[in-house]
Amino acid sequence: MEIKNSTDLSSQVYKDALKIRYTVFVEEQAVPEDMEIDEFESISTYFVGYINDLPVVTARCYETDDNGWHVQRVATTKEYRQQGLAKELLIHIENVAQQHGYDYLILGAQDQAQGFYLKLGYQVIGDQYLDAGIEHHDMKKTL
Repeated sequence: MEIKNSTDLSSQVYKDALKIRYTVFVEEQAVPEDMEIDEFESISTYFVGYINDLPVVTARCYETDDNGWHVQRVATTKEYRQQGLAKELLIHIENVAQQHGYDYLILGAQDQAQGFYLKLGYQVIGDQYLDAGIEHHDMKKTL
C-alpha cells in the first residue's frame, strides 16, 4: 500500500479522503452529511492509503493544545476491510507523529472498533458518548 498525505484542501489526497469518508460514514453508517465536513478540515493533515492507485483507507489528524495529534475519520472501504490496511495506516501516522515530536495520539473510537485500537496500544479514557448517534469512547496512546 502506498500512503500519501496532504494539508491542501484542493489536493487529490483530500478529495480521495472525502470520497472514502462519504461512502463509509454518510452512506453506510448514516452520519448526517452536514456533520461529516467540519471546522477542522482546514487545519488537518489527510492520509490516504492506495492500492494500485485506488484510494482504500483514510484518516486525518490535527494538533491538540498540549502537543498531541488528534486522529479522526479513520475509514476503510468495504472491499478492503479485514486486510490490515487501517492498522498499517495508523502505524504510519504514529511514525509521522513521532517524527514531528508529538507526545501522544488521541481519537474518538466507535465502540464497535475499540478492540482494534486496544491492539494498537490505545487505552480507553473517559466515559461513553454519542457522536452522530454512534457510541464512542476517547482513546489515547502515549508516544
